[in-house]
Amino acid sequence: MDETEALKKKLSDLKAEHRQLDDEISGLLKSGTFNQLKIQRLKKRKLSLKDEILQVKSRLLPDIIA
Repeated sequence: MDETEALKKKLSDLKAEHRQLDDEISGLLKSGTFNQLKIQRLKKRKLSLKDEILQVKSRLLPDIIA
């Protein structure tokens, strides 16, 4: 597996985890009985994943000098 394929796999995994966290947060908020600290931790992890996703995307797309 070359580096591009590895990055694409990592990107896919990160996006899947991001969606999972989004679903988990939504479920906790809809249930009405939730732990605010747990939701804050999940949101922080979700933001961290978003940053990682952007980093991987930037490595996949070469800089274009205009």
